[in-house]
This record gives sequence, C-alpha cells and structure tokens, in this order.
Amino acid sequence: MVISTTEFRTHFGKYLNLVATEDIFITRNGKIIAKITNPQITAVDSLRGMIKDVSNDIDLSSLKEERLSKYE
Repeated sequence: MVISTTEFRTHFGKYLNLVATEDIFITRNGKIIAKITNPQITAVDSLRGMIKDVSNDIDLSSLKEERLSKYE
C-alpha cells in the first residue's frame, strides 16, 4: 500500500494494524521516502504483496540463487 505522509500521520493506528498483513510505502511529494514492514513477513510474501502475479512456486532460496547467479 502506498500512502502520503499526511495520511500516515492522520491514521497512524490504522496503518500500524495494517502492517501486520502488508508493507506500507510512505510518500512525500509523490516520491517514496519510507517503507514500513512486518519483520514476520518473508521477502517472498512482501514481493507477492507488491506484485500480484508472483508465481506460487517461487521461494526465498530460489530468489537468492537467482540474485547471486548474476555475480558469477
């Protein structure tokens, strides 16, 4: 979810509850300046939250292998 700094300040409690299920990106003047994440959510789940078409067969180890293979 992407929200403005004003929206975040106005509804702080709402977004503290919401971060349990998804990442929150905070913008100022249309640019993302912060990201609030739940430390219990994996990187793969976070990616699924941002990109709805992420395949179910992707896991954290395959993402890591793909990222590291670029540097070999």
